[in-house]
Amino acid sequence: MTEFPELPHGFVFGTATAAYQVEGAVEADGRGRSVWDTFCAQPGNIKDGETGEVACDHYHRHAEDVALMRDLGMDAYRFSLSWPRIQPEGTGAVNPAGLDFYDRLVDELLAAGISPVVTVYHWDLPQPLQDAGGWQSRATAQHLADYAAIVGARLGDRVRMWVPVNEPVVVAMFGYALGVHAPGLQLGARALPVAHHLLLGHGLATQALRAAGCHTIGTASNHAPTWPASDSTEDRAAAALYDTAYNWLFADPVLCGSYPDHFAEAMPGPVADDLHVISTPLDFYGINYYQPTVIGAPGATPAQSSPLAALPLPDGLPFEPRPLSGHPTTDFGWAVAPEGLTEVLQTFRDRYAGQLPPLYVTESGCAVHDVVGADGQVHDPRRTAYHRDHLRAVAAAIADGVDVRGYFVWSTMDNFEWAEGYRQRFGLVHVDFATLRRTPKDSYRWFQQLLAARP
Repeated sequence: MTEFPELPHGFVFGTATAAYQVEGAVEADGRGRSVWDTFCAQPGNIKDGETGEVACDHYHRHAEDVALMRDLGMDAYRFSLSWPRIQPEGTGAVNPAGLDFYDRLVDELLAAGISPVVTVYHWDLPQPLQDAGGWQSRATAQHLADYAAIVGARLGDRVRMWVPVNEPVVVAMFGYALGVHAPGLQLGARALPVAHHLLLGHGLATQALRAAGCHTIGTASNHAPTWPASDSTEDRAAAALYDTAYNWLFADPVLCGSYPDHFAEAMPGPVADDLHVISTPLDFYGINYYQPTVIGAPGATPAQSSPLAALPLPDGLPFEPRPLSGHPTTDFGWAVAPEGLTEVLQTFRDRYAGQLPPLYVTESGCAVHDVVGADGQVHDPRRTAYHRDHLRAVAAAIADGVDVRGYFVWSTMDNFEWAEGYRQRFGLVHVDFATLRRTPKDSYRWFQQLLAARP
């Protein structure tokens, strides 16, 4: 498969990972404990009882991984910093060995011709901060800003782009409302203050990074179009409500300085003042896209075949997830619908006309249960097709006038996929988790050819 999408000159191609998913070395060199260490230690939380204790051992094998990225030819690598590795208590003393690790990693990337893109917070909250209330506490937002100031001062002279917070909707929904991610709370609608504090943390950390002299600061937020299950008034109303809660509750405050509908009334603290901080101007807005969501009014039809239906959703919700028919699925059960990416990019352009900075697709990827074949290779045509078609979807949005500057593949290598353990493989590089052997997949070779063919 050699057809390559046409994208503009200067378009940034990258790959992405997160610290807890790849680094391992959870007790090495003064790293503290995170909420994910605690969550993984509780039986029943992670499939097959797996943990991120070793993961890909990227902490010890980063030179090998950077060499693979160099040979791949990507422009940028988006990775996260482990808060408990740098600041074991979440406040106070800095662990020099933690900062030194990221200092070396940044230098290795630059020497390989790869631009570092740093996510400051990708879900691994230090456990002492969770013990003090976690994201239910307003103080955590300020602690994030203090931490951002530390890493910005150390790395800001060399890091190309910054993301203060990754996917606040997932932290609030999965971690605090439903309890299927760390810290495992099931607050339901009482998790709304968590969303506000995450957004406030984003704004405060953005300001702290700017004060430290960092440039090109944005976000990476999970977004997807919400499609009503039918044209009925009830289904359309249910879909609109879900769309607001999932998408615009997290984008409107950042881009407009306001909450949609009546959500401001449910938020804690001096909300109007906080919104001025939350809407601190950004240099880019990152969209993480995987699949659309189909929503209908509750009770009409069974929803067992929808991935969302497997979650412990509270009773009495005014909407219900439905399956998306007519599309292939990944081995995660997620629908492959590249047209949804074009749609969400266009929707952002239209909804935030005059307020929207340049867009990046900061994550998109495809889980396939890959194996190393008898020939020693990993043949993953479905993943290659996924990225080809999603890049074409980006190209269609650009042709329609949307300012999209780059695309980051989730993920660089197979890794610890949170509550799914090691079952779901997203990587361009296969990892044998018994031996930690890395094997570039056919999708890696496809991107290698695409990047080598650029003018």
